[in-house]
Amino acid sequence: QIKKQCDQKLIIRMKTECVPCSSNFETQCPAGYTKMTKRSGIPDCRYYLETKTHTLFFPGCRHHCMKEFEQPECCQGHWGPDCMGK
Repeated sequence: QIKKQCDQKLIIRMKTECVPCSSNFETQCPAGYTKMTKRSGIPDCRYYLETKTHTLFFPGCRHHCMKEFEQPECCQGHWGPDCMGK
């Protein structure tokens, strides 16, 4: 039996919104994503607060998230929705 289907494993990575580190403990990743960081996340961003006269920037934290899925793909020499051969 010749293998017709050669699905590709894809990983999508994303980061949550930057917020104060002290309030980032409970931040969740979007549905279907797995949180890769722990506790308050990674302090690699800045968030801002706007007042009437100024925009103030503060160091913040965010979480890194990932989602893994298989993208259907035919093996070499096969094509179409059913991965038909030559």
